[in-house]
Amino acid sequence: MRTAEFDYDLPQECIAQTPGPRGESRLLRLDVDGRTEHRHVGDLPNLLRAGDLLVVNDTRVIPARLLARRRQTGGSLELLLVEPISDERWIALAKPGRRARPGTVFDLDADLHFTVVEKLVGGKIVAEFSQPIEPHLDRLGHVPLPPYIHRPDQPRDREDYQTVYARQPGAIAAPTAGLHFTTELIDSLESAGVSSTAITLHVGIGTFRPVTAREAEDHQMEAERFEVSAATAAAIERTRAEGGRIVAVGTTVVRTLESVSLRLGAIEPTTGSTDLFIRPGFRFGAVDLLLTNFHLPQSTLLMLVCAFAGRQPVLAAYWEAIASGYRFYSYGDCMLIDRARSL
Repeated sequence: MRTAEFDYDLPQECIAQTPGPRGESRLLRLDVDGRTEHRHVGDLPNLLRAGDLLVVNDTRVIPARLLARRRQTGGSLELLLVEPISDERWIALAKPGRRARPGTVFDLDADLHFTVVEKLVGGKIVAEFSQPIEPHLDRLGHVPLPPYIHRPDQPRDREDYQTVYARQPGAIAAPTAGLHFTTELIDSLESAGVSSTAITLHVGIGTFRPVTAREAEDHQMEAERFEVSAATAAAIERTRAEGGRIVAVGTTVVRTLESVSLRLGAIEPTTGSTDLFIRPGFRFGAVDLLLTNFHLPQSTLLMLVCAFAGRQPVLAAYWEAIASGYRFYSYGDCMLIDRARSL
């Protein structure tokens, strides 16, 4: 299928640059018949059923963006940590990449520096730090806000760009569907009979990478690390046995559960990585409903949503959301989507 089939025009003013009050976002409901309804995220206890299971991603965003100076010339370099190799060595993205030549030393402060060890494909490098970097990230790191947020990160982003249930450090982007939840909303869902459980998927640079291939099938996904615990697997099995629905909070949860289901034939305790590219034609076996934000045109995330509910109903809902003044992307509003009966 052509990547251009997942395009739409979005006015710049629709892209949220700052978050609204947590727990008060607008919610566009898209049901199994393609009908829409305008609600708010606080209505979730009434939109879900007793016995449903909410599955969230408890990854925690690390301040992975570092600003450095080349030791010899003073030239600036922006480093985005991607994945650890060891305490001192990380795979990272360097900008501008031409300055990150192997052997070049960059200073972060008077006591901490890194050396470019190797250049990899896709603009990545291997950076070796003079000492373990993670203990210094809170002091030196910046929140890695998405490129469509056109402002520097601010101190409040450290809380705003983090879910209230974030537990496992390792992501360089937030699982943004979870940003709508407050502890009070989770308690209200529990009181309504909707329980919750968590998987972990550390969101990586793939969430920022555009699909540049003309044919969507030619796009290669970046692998991301995940974990499904024994408690989560048991909760999902119990919910299925009792007739409840699995409600994924975000595309990262969908990709994790569907990856495990494909690999093992059921949701079982496991760890690993996934580069699963979900696009129209995919057969879902693990998730019944999806709570998700609005996604970029021609992105893998939009393709996943279209696979879940149908390209035409999803794009029609997007056009309706634009006309109705919804806020888009990471700090924007959300949708609650039923899985289509058949596609």
